Amino acid sequence: MNPRPRKEVDVSTYEGRFAARLKALREKAGLSHEEAAEQIGVSSTTVYHWESGRVIPAVPKFPKISEAYGVGKTRYLLPNE
Repeated sequence: MNPRPRKEVDVSTYEGRFAARLKALREKAGLSHEEAAEQIGVSSTTVYHWESGRVIPAVPKFPKISEAYGVGKTRYLLPNE
């Protein structure tokens, strides 16, 4: 059985740009989904859902995400546009 191909994130939407930003920051920090999830206090599935654009993290999680991904302020999690 072949795994389902991953659907590309639609970066024409804000949610898609946000998802792509989170993925880029996680990768820049050198973290796997599992490592990021452990540091943030969520499941690796949750991190995957954030990065696929299916779910936007709750605002109270932003400080933990910022800390794990090595960005100084939570506003740096947001896409530029």
